[in-house]
Amino acid sequence: MGEGVLTSGLRRRAGELVCDEIPLTTIADVVGTPTYVYSAASVRAAYARLAAALEGTPTHIHFAMKANSNLALLQVVRECGAGVDVVSAGELHRARLAGFPGAQIVFAGVGKTRLDLEYALDADVQCVNVESEEELELLSEVASARGAVAPVSLRINPGVLNVTAGHAYIATGEEGSKFGIPIGRGLAAAQRAASLPGIALVGLDMHIGSQIAEVAAFADAQQRLRGLLNAVRDSGIDTVRIIDVGGGFPVAYSDFEPVADLEGFARVLRDTFGDAGVELIVEPGRFLVAEAGVLLTRVLYRKASGSKHFMIVDAGMNDLLRPSHYEAHHEIEAVLPTMAPLQTVDVVGPVCETGDFLALDRAMPDVGTGTLLAVRNAGAYGYVMSSTYNSRPRAAEVLVDGDRWGVVTVRETFDDLVRNEHLNPDWRST
Repeated sequence: MGEGVLTSGLRRRAGELVCDEIPLTTIADVVGTPTYVYSAASVRAAYARLAAALEGTPTHIHFAMKANSNLALLQVVRECGAGVDVVSAGELHRARLAGFPGAQIVFAGVGKTRLDLEYALDADVQCVNVESEEELELLSEVASARGAVAPVSLRINPGVLNVTAGHAYIATGEEGSKFGIPIGRGLAAAQRAASLPGIALVGLDMHIGSQIAEVAAFADAQQRLRGLLNAVRDSGIDTVRIIDVGGGFPVAYSDFEPVADLEGFARVLRDTFGDAGVELIVEPGRFLVAEAGVLLTRVLYRKASGSKHFMIVDAGMNDLLRPSHYEAHHEIEAVLPTMAPLQTVDVVGPVCETGDFLALDRAMPDVGTGTLLAVRNAGAYGYVMSSTYNSRPRAAEVLVDGDRWGVVTVRETFDDLVRNEHLNPDWRST
């Protein structure tokens, strides 16, 4: 790779890969591997790009924190001016610790428990995005028992297929999906919400999935949501003042993938809701943080088997699940410059699963044992989806901000793995 910017926050300096001003070798030497490294500057730059595209539209950005819930990174997002979208009481707890007030928190999620709903009311969130009519009834019961009124936005499934999602697991807006209330039931659900005690219907919500490269699919979904808004208002319900249009703005994980047409998405919002007299909420997750992150890993061994060549590294599917789970592509490169010839290899981890890989049949420099590698665009759905499978402690996380850096999640220890277990339980009998 030549000199110049690779992604926001990452660049080559004298041939070496650095994050902002910090050499990645410095971090790896001090913290070890595998380690996630995030660039605060990259997050700010992505936020600024989206905010500029939405300028002039009454839109507020809420970060979908399921993409990355590290407290230090959440603080960077909050300082940019964003709110957050949470999907569990645990995420709500994290959001409050990171300094987000309830008024800047939207509580989503398809399977909220009574505890989740109680947490949402206690935190006085901006709204609860209800995903089923049964959830609506339960929330009414919980709020009424507390003498409270829950601000509700109905998540609608518009029946739109996100054909560019790349994987079925990240498409959420088509018929048959577990997410949301089918749009054909939207008006009835709105009328029921308006009649229930303890419920204030304030919004309509929709999200058709991730990696939405085609603006046309986004536009189709928004037009259907506008049609429902009109029907709700025509029925005499005039309380809807928020339209949550979801996120899903794409990130290019390779040079062959499309980049987000932010101006196109913003134009759709202006054309569809410009005269609706509503506040719009957009919920980017991956878009704000994916390019900010890199996963550092070292080559442990090299070996061949038949026609296959393997590069065995110390990061596995328990650290970065996306390649195995979604067949996702991440660029992988040596941190230090190398003149090694290209070799087609499988980059695999130490986990005892055939599906434990970071890349298959990848042409990359034929580097040897001990080489430090960087797995790019790993800031979204990386650490948050990691596990301790095979009793492997979770990785460390580091935040870089210009010419300074610090550990924001300490690497787990073996003792951490068993901290909540009891060798001799407190036996009970019936």
